[in-house]
Amino acid sequence: MTMTRAARSRPPTAKEWSLRLYLSEHDPATTARVVLDTGDNLMESCAAAHRNPYDPEVPEIGDELAAGRALVALGRKLLRAAAGDIEEAGAPEEAPPAPLWLPRE
Repeated sequence: MTMTRAARSRPPTAKEWSLRLYLSEHDPATTARVVLDTGDNLMESCAAAHRNPYDPEVPEIGDELAAGRALVALGRKLLRAAAGDIEEAGAPEEAPPAPLWLPRE
């Protein structure tokens, strides 16, 4: 999935991306769905959390775990999309970092 158009084809502007997070609880499971709308593209990610039957019912914990996992998954999708866009744009591969010290000869 390509997220980026060539910079010369769009004027410099401020951007606002919209993120919606939906939580659904069906004890002992909580599901999170996150949808990112960039104005040009939609990206979606889902994740779940499952309460151990021996743990006390604290719905906020399931919400936090499921939402956090969905957001992390969305972040990974964004990074993969950026890597694909970089490659598609023909940018050179990033050089490895310089060593902190040179081996003794």
